[in-house]
Amino acid sequence: MKKLIVLLAIVAFVGSAFTAIAADKGPASISMDKAKTGVVTFDHAKHQSVSDCVTCHHTGGYETCDSCHGDADDGAKLKYKTAIHNNCKGCHKEMKKGPTKCKECHVK
Repeated sequence: MKKLIVLLAIVAFVGSAFTAIAADKGPASISMDKAKTGVVTFDHAKHQSVSDCVTCHHTGGYETCDSCHGDADDGAKLKYKTAIHNNCKGCHKEMKKGPTKCKECHVK
């Protein structure tokens, strides 16, 4: 009987740990300040409700964009600016919803 109780306790602990990990979907908002044209504030929470994580985090992990997409000079597969514009602006154009002009995202 004690073994059953210990086993159930372990299962409950592991289950709650996985639930906590699944519930953590990153920050509600992300500020990208690399652009010379101004800071882009990205509503991460809002986008999670309209898309799955793999759409943006296409590597299967949850790295930041600049962890793979750096400057052209650092050997990045796709330059950060190009990756962000292709993904974000491209999706907004395709969905016919959301900002597509420079100053709609970039705020000085």
